[in-house]
Amino acid sequence: MDISTSPSAGDTGTAPRWRPLSARERRVLGVLVEKAKTTPSGYPMTINAIRTGANQKSNRAPLMECEAEEIEQTLDDLREKGAVAEVISDGRVPKYRHYAYDWLGVDKVEIAVMTELLLRGAQTEGELRGRASRMERIADLSALREVLASLEAKKLIVRLTPHGRGHVISHALYQPAELEKLHRQFSSGVADDVSVGAEEPSTPASQLRSAAANATQAPVATPPPAEAAPVAGNQTAAENALIAELRLDVDELKDDLDALRREVAELRDALGG
Repeated sequence: MDISTSPSAGDTGTAPRWRPLSARERRVLGVLVEKAKTTPSGYPMTINAIRTGANQKSNRAPLMECEAEEIEQTLDDLREKGAVAEVISDGRVPKYRHYAYDWLGVDKVEIAVMTELLLRGAQTEGELRGRASRMERIADLSALREVLASLEAKKLIVRLTPHGRGHVISHALYQPAELEKLHRQFSSGVADDVSVGAEEPSTPASQLRSAAANATQAPVATPPPAEAAPVAGNQTAAENALIAELRLDVDELKDDLDALRREVAELRDALGG
């Protein structure tokens, strides 16, 4: 947990100061919060580390290719808005921290959800719960919906599709023209520019692994031809469970690779490279 920037470390009585952000501002702020929560030893962050996080290929939508000068300008813009600050460090390069808790007026679970939305944009409830849980535990969709209700009351999220299976949410920090375009895309059933895919499973990987093993190891009797459908159904359930487990493993490997890349960028900064 990013103790230095948690609500308990600052003044939580002030009114939130958030306002719409550009796409690059949203990405940079999301990267700072993500780093503080997942790898606090690498936080605050240098410009090069922020650039690496902004440009990484996993856990990001849309993909970006930001230059160091663009990241520096974006940080200046966020500083003017009161969302980030430059901190004094022992090294030779400047580092940056976020003020997102007070700036947005959120708690530690709400900020995890907001960070995933800032980094990936519109998502289904299932996707959002699974992804935000890497920063703060969200037990199930019911727990997520309580968080979303709080964020909605604070006008920080927008609901893009009706409630129900596949319900899609995004943050409300878009510029007005972007938000209008997003609503049009979903109202017309077209969402080419946002990250919306199949819902991720809410079941932990260990349970998925167990379910897959049970399905594949269960004895299968030889039924008459007319009763063959249940066997195919069992095989499909096992395959789906294994596929879901593999997707989770791939996401974890991508996260590890991205963390290594950020560490290399930080080492280069420390060595003056």
